[in-house]
Amino acid sequence: MPGHVKKSTGPDPDPTEFLFISMEMKMQDATKPYDSKKSCWIPDDKEGFIEGEIQGTKGDLITVYAGGETKNWKKDLVQQVNPPKYEKCEDMSNLTYLNDPSVFYNLKCRYVTKLIYTYSGLFCIAVNPYKRYPIYTNRVVKIYQGKRRNEVPPHLFAIADGAYMNMMQLGENQSMLITGESGAGKTENTKKVLSYFANVGATTKKTEEKKQNLEDQIIQTNPVLEAFGNAKTVRNDNSSRFGKFIRIHFQPSGKLAGGDIEVYLLEKARVISQQSLERSYHIFYEMMSDQITTIKP
Repeated sequence: MPGHVKKSTGPDPDPTEFLFISMEMKMQDATKPYDSKKSCWIPDDKEGFIEGEIQGTKGDLITVYAGGETKNWKKDLVQQVNPPKYEKCEDMSNLTYLNDPSVFYNLKCRYVTKLIYTYSGLFCIAVNPYKRYPIYTNRVVKIYQGKRRNEVPPHLFAIADGAYMNMMQLGENQSMLITGESGAGKTENTKKVLSYFANVGATTKKTEEKKQNLEDQIIQTNPVLEAFGNAKTVRNDNSSRFGKFIRIHFQPSGKLAGGDIEVYLLEKARVISQQSLERSYHIFYEMMSDQITTIKP
């Protein structure tokens, strides 16, 4: 007999700790040691950058104590540290010192406290946790729906809702660019964007419709394509090698009207040549599996 899957009907998990900075954390960050004239960043082979304390200057050299040792550095390699009030800053365009170490440090601090989304001006930066966080549920959708970006914590849903609201208010087409290196989470974030639009633009109540509705069809189209376009890379065993331009159509009322993939790009060179530790498309091996014969001695 076929089995069945039990679906939980309980409330969605609390997403608070994955979205908001607690008051205790803010108070702890405010006590961080800081001297505007001495605190600095210096390069480090292992960490990228580490924080140090300036001991003195001599010409173009700055003496810095960091990592348990004192060393002289060229002035252009020593960069300034932001005040503690910018710890875990939600929008890095607001930082007093917008240098590389400050950006990396802010992203790292937010990442280790399970805050994977951070703004940098118009952009929303996502750092892949390689875990499933409960921040894409219907409960979270309601947090971001109809809100201004500065009213809620950084999230992909805030960007998606901003595009949706601009479309409704201005009556103009909107675009979202999701980009990043292999394994960054482009495909997963694309799925979340589609899910969000399907939620806010739902045409019917799913409890009232027996047939598969339009929003479900749009969401489920992507995995079908991905099944033909996945390959192993150095950073991801199941990496999408597609580039897609997905267009979603809405009615004047804001309800979903349809969707299509206008253009897609396939990494064709992978079929005939792969880098070390990488491979061709999974579907290629599936198609050829019946052609492989075992040679008996």
